[in-house]
Amino acid sequence: MRKHMMAALIATAALMPAAQGAPAWAPLPMLHTEGTKWVGADGRQAILRGTNLGNWLINEFWMMELDKSSGVEDQCTLEAVLDRRFGHAERERLFKVFRENWITTRDWDLMQRHGLNVVRLPFIHSVIEDEKKPRTLRADAWRYLDDAIDQAEKRGMYVVLDLHGAAGSQGIEHHSGCAGRNEYWSVPDNQARTEWLWRQIATRYRDRGAVAGYSVLNEPWGTDPDTMAANVRRLYQAIRAVDPNHVIILPGHSKNGIDAYGKPADHGMRNVAFEMHPYPGHFGWGKPGLKVHRDWLACAPGEGDTVCKWDERLRRLDTAFFIGEMQPWAMMGLELGGQVARASFDTYAKYGWAATAWSWKVVTQQGGQGNGKWGFVTNAAVAAVAAVAPPAAKAPIVFTSAPKADIEALFRSFGTQPYALHEPLLRWLTTSTPRDIREIHDQ
Repeated sequence: MRKHMMAALIATAALMPAAQGAPAWAPLPMLHTEGTKWVGADGRQAILRGTNLGNWLINEFWMMELDKSSGVEDQCTLEAVLDRRFGHAERERLFKVFRENWITTRDWDLMQRHGLNVVRLPFIHSVIEDEKKPRTLRADAWRYLDDAIDQAEKRGMYVVLDLHGAAGSQGIEHHSGCAGRNEYWSVPDNQARTEWLWRQIATRYRDRGAVAGYSVLNEPWGTDPDTMAANVRRLYQAIRAVDPNHVIILPGHSKNGIDAYGKPADHGMRNVAFEMHPYPGHFGWGKPGLKVHRDWLACAPGEGDTVCKWDERLRRLDTAFFIGEMQPWAMMGLELGGQVARASFDTYAKYGWAATAWSWKVVTQQGGQGNGKWGFVTNAAVAAVAAVAPPAAKAPIVFTSAPKADIEALFRSFGTQPYALHEPLLRWLTTSTPRDIREIHDQ
């Protein structure tokens, strides 16, 4: 075990951002999977721990503490509201303002400061595909993905490209872009467009080492597991037709996880990883606190899900694992949350799993980290009003009636508002001392 952990620590150091004074940046070597492990070009295990860049290239309004009272509930609704009020061209401009401010250079620098070495990049298909001309690239199709990969690579970080919102939406959830739509499965052309989209992406990035892998379809739960698995196999083939090298990440299902796939090698699939989103303490899985995370990470006996059960399952399938979303610190108090987060990342690394937390940035009306927000960073308390509305409004913005200047001011504020860091999380993620969940006690 000591030899295993030493090799893991060496691999981590190899993937961490370059020290001050080192050359600006060099291309990252391409990763692949071998059995249940993520592996670097040198054959050593690659320990990947990072974050999601949620709400940037596909909106989730709870991350700005906006609900239906704002006049929107998902990205499609916001687009329709802005189109109706200001016209399509002005909507496009306002979205550009938002995207240029939600994630900026300071965010990339802070991700590096947290010791992260991978980001999962959720995006909606219309970031790349012209929504008015299906199967046509936007004039600025690669603007954001190119920039994200460049920014990450400069800091020694990998990027997982995550299609979070496919044409037609692959579920009923708001985070697929259009709440309640779920037309990916019922409209064959939406599936064909998605195969086309992945061929474009894979063609552009097939030689880019900084791309850790392709997460082909986020939470595709709008159909049954068998239909999902059959569709993902087609997406795999579409990518492999142009890119033989990158890891292809196969999403699990909310009903039976990864069972519908069988052993990937038996279906001619290689260099793949399964993806799941374990959220102990949330979404009906207990409540935030030490116990639910200890049961999960330390393999409590009984019927509950544990990392040991997943390790056994993945060994049988001889396939690597990507925990694409998790939240191991929110609402638990800052010091305890920081320790549990570090223990979670360390446990996953022990098994060879990659992991990215949800999410990098969440802002609220109140501001400040409080008992632990869902973001590595949030808006400082002194920036509470500016985080969600123009200063004069003193209330959350209403997109259906607010003046365009106020909407633009809100979007621009995201790039300049002071941040509140989760200081214990930052400290625990960057210390050289690992954490074992069994050695953590309630504060």
